[in-house]
Amino acid sequence: MDNKTPAVTMRNITKRFDGKVVANDKVWLNIYRGEILALLGENGSGKTTLMNMLSGIYFPDEGEIAIDGKEVVIRSPKDAFALGIGMIHQHFKLVDVLTAAENIVLGLPGKLDLKAASEKIRAICSAYGFEVDPNQKIYNMSVSQKQTVEIVKVLYRGADILILDEPTAVLTPQETDKLFAVLRNMRNDGKAIVIITHKMHEVEALSDRVAVLRHGQFIGDMPTKTTNAQEMTNMMVGHPVVLNIDRPEPKNPKPRIEVKGLTVRDIEGTLKLDDVSFTANSGEILGVAGISGCGQKELLEAIAGLQPVEKGSICYIEDDGTREELIGKDPLSIQNMGVSLSFVPEDRLGMGLVGNMDLSDNMMLRSFRRGHSLFTDRKTPHQLAETVVRDLEVNTPGVSTPVRRLSGGNVQKVLVGREIASAPRVLLTAYAVRGLDINSSYTIYDLINRQKSEGVAVIYVGEDLDVLLELADRILVLCGGKVSGIVPGRGAKKRDVGLMMTKLGGGQTNE
Repeated sequence: MDNKTPAVTMRNITKRFDGKVVANDKVWLNIYRGEILALLGENGSGKTTLMNMLSGIYFPDEGEIAIDGKEVVIRSPKDAFALGIGMIHQHFKLVDVLTAAENIVLGLPGKLDLKAASEKIRAICSAYGFEVDPNQKIYNMSVSQKQTVEIVKVLYRGADILILDEPTAVLTPQETDKLFAVLRNMRNDGKAIVIITHKMHEVEALSDRVAVLRHGQFIGDMPTKTTNAQEMTNMMVGHPVVLNIDRPEPKNPKPRIEVKGLTVRDIEGTLKLDDVSFTANSGEILGVAGISGCGQKELLEAIAGLQPVEKGSICYIEDDGTREELIGKDPLSIQNMGVSLSFVPEDRLGMGLVGNMDLSDNMMLRSFRRGHSLFTDRKTPHQLAETVVRDLEVNTPGVSTPVRRLSGGNVQKVLVGREIASAPRVLLTAYAVRGLDINSSYTIYDLINRQKSEGVAVIYVGEDLDVLLELADRILVLCGGKVSGIVPGRGAKKRDVGLMMTKLGGGQTNE
């Protein structure tokens, strides 16, 4: 096949939902073998929907798809695999109790021969630089190992057109470097690779070409080396966006939350936090860095009263030095003291918001237990919903729209905006910009900085180490449930913090 013939040609692709919401509008896109294409766009711009049509999850309402110049019909993921197309989703689809090899061959026709499968898996790993033990159980794997199994799984099934959705969302810098090396090896072997990402520095470091969608329409594409982060962002948003995260100096910081010797086990008895101690100050952003599952979630939930504590102390400190122990208090009492938890879970609906309720009613959930009347105040939540929609540019027909009809990114804006709007004295926020486009992310950073300037103690758990290093005043690094160091945000090196996230010791403590 001529190298100039696209591996994938998408012509005039249109996809509607509910007959009226246009997710993709007459999109034309070429994907070539031997290149890494970065697909960019704001939340709701249609990136994942477009790739879901290529991978057989959705079927286009209009348009054609051609593979190597030949028009094809893709009605299912099985059809996509038959054409050599595989998609690695953000949330892995693996069976925890099975081994890597068993997951990789699961669902394939023919007689099961795990020995032969393991040999083929090792050959794939050797060819591209993967590190996978075919006999290792999924539940014993790190996030990056699970992701590797997902990639090997599509390669095992013959895919040479690969789509990766937010592939570095929960990886350390070292794990990201390993993934990028593997992707470059695959590109050099002639694979066509598409990555969906919001991280501009990764786009610049990895991709050969960039394609931009805005409001479901194709805006343009260009070689990565001919553009920069500012130009790409302007194309995504449609107007200039300032990309510098503001970090004002803390003003008169005072201890607000003091944690000493905190030890927490989960319901299965696994140690999640081991003798953790630190202080969070008013008017300061304390970032929390760590690989997925190292105790960040349990830390915030323990402070908010949602997680049982085995031992230790969590003190809330007033401006006059008055101290109050939070352990033993119920979550509502802690919330009424001004400690607000904004946790963006993987399942935003169900854990954070009620999908069948509209925006106003979801705002009301935050405060209805404070009332003493038989009648619920609906005016204030309605006004709050309108404020969040306006300030965070939530894409919705109105505040009476059920939350389940919003895109994932817009659901997240509602979730984060609700907590910030509650005017807390301590804001515990985890994954506030998970999956958000760059414009929305900077809006959230601005709101968090506004909280800091108003004297709020912010404890910020984030997945993007580059953002933590720009946004936080200090960074608490967790590794295996222990504190491996507390470093100043200004001047800290990304690689050093990444090493602290993966092994204990060597961290500078700056209480």
